[in-house]
Parts: sequence; C-alpha cells; structure tokens
Amino acid sequence: MAQAMANGFISAGLTRGDSMTASFHPSDHANIEAFKAFGAKTHVENLPVVSGSEIIFISVKPTVVESVLQAVRPASAGKLFISIAMGVTLRELENSLESTARVIRVMPNTPALVRAGASVYVRGSAATDDDCKVTQALFQAVGTCEEVPETMMDPITALSGSGPAYVFVMIEALADGAVRMGLPRDLAYRLASQTVLGSGKLVRETGRHPGQLKDDVTSPAGSTAAGLSHLEQSGKMNAIVYMSKQQPRCTDPDRA
Repeated sequence: MAQAMANGFISAGLTRGDSMTASFHPSDHANIEAFKAFGAKTHVENLPVVSGSEIIFISVKPTVVESVLQAVRPASAGKLFISIAMGVTLRELENSLESTARVIRVMPNTPALVRAGASVYVRGSAATDDDCKVTQALFQAVGTCEEVPETMMDPITALSGSGPAYVFVMIEALADGAVRMGLPRDLAYRLASQTVLGSGKLVRETGRHPGQLKDDVTSPAGSTAAGLSHLEQSGKMNAIVYMSKQQPRCTDPDRA
C-alpha cells in the first residue's frame, strides 16, 4: 500500500521521488528496490526517516505500531503522522508520540493500487485544517477521500476495506457462470470486471438509488428478474448484508 500511495503522489505531481525517504525491514528487498526506483532515499531504521521528514506515513502491521512509534517518539514533536494501520485508534497513536505530534488516521483500500481507492480519514486532537487539506489532497491522488468521525471507522473498514474481496468473489462468480455458457474465461473476466466498474460509476455519477438502477435493467419475467429471484431465495442477499456487518472484528488488529 505504501508503494501504491507513493506512486500515486508522484504521478499526481504532489511530490517528487527524490523528496521521499522510507524505511524498511532489511529483508524487504522488493519494496526497497521499488522506492529506490522512485528516486527515494531508503533506510533500514525508522528514526532517520522521522528526524528528516515533516509528514510521516505509518504503514506497518497494526501489531507493531506501538513499538515502532515508541522508538521514534524522541523525534516526533511537531510532525504530522498519517496512519493507515487498521484498527489502531487515534488515542493509541497519540499516546505513543510526543504531545505536539499531529495525527491523522486513514482507512484506504487496495484499489488505491490502480488509483481508484476509497479512503476516509479522521483528524487527531492536534491536527489542523491544513493537515486535513494535505491528507485529502494526497489520498485523492489515489482515489476518493472523505473526512469522517472515528466512530464510523469500523463499519467503513467492513464496507470499503473488506468490500473489494467480496466484489472479487462476485466477479469470479459472474465469470464462472459465463464460462459454463461457453465464453472464454479471459473474455468473461473482462466483461464481468467492466460491468462492476461501470455499475459503480453509474451509481456515483447519476446519484440515483441503486434499487432504481436495478429496476432499469430488470424486465418483467425476464432473465434478470429470474436471476435476482434466485439470489433472494438462496439467501445470497442476506449473506452480503451479513458480510458488511462484520465490523467488530476490525477492532482487534490481530484479526485483521
């Protein structure tokens, strides 16, 4: 995700690769080489990165966030920290840093890899309006970005954080059905993925209720109506609702 964000920021003209500094585990050769290709300076220690930067992205596993931040705490005063670590609250982040450190918590999702992500952010107690403007500009370079209250972060994680996995299953299922009817698999995947992409764009750009758009496609006694009826009778609709309600698991970083 860090690599996707860096690529998006550079592509959008928000920064240059040689203005970036990043730290990695010594064994993370792939990401080290990727950031070097951007022109970034690379380290295998975190403190030099924080000491020499004004905006720091926390892009590590949730289970190690506290230890990582405690180690860089001496250099954290007055810096802006943007965390994409799932399930780690603002309070936990702020308690691990100096009191004058500014913190913003962001929930992106994997389509940011192709600059089509859906991100939200929450401002910490010391974060300024300018910090929020910077955060929004950065994440809009890799998709959409909106500010929300922290109470919404768990259901949003269940929706847009986990949602891509459910959509990928749906694309696979649509394509599998098409293959059974005789389509080549590569064509089936292209058509299924474009159908999902276009349908989402139709919802966003028309502002119409998804139910209305569904009705536009559904002719009386037609094949779409038959397919929707099967989804309802087999419980698939309820299963999708159930999946999007699984936010309690998001509060436990070990279960992310």
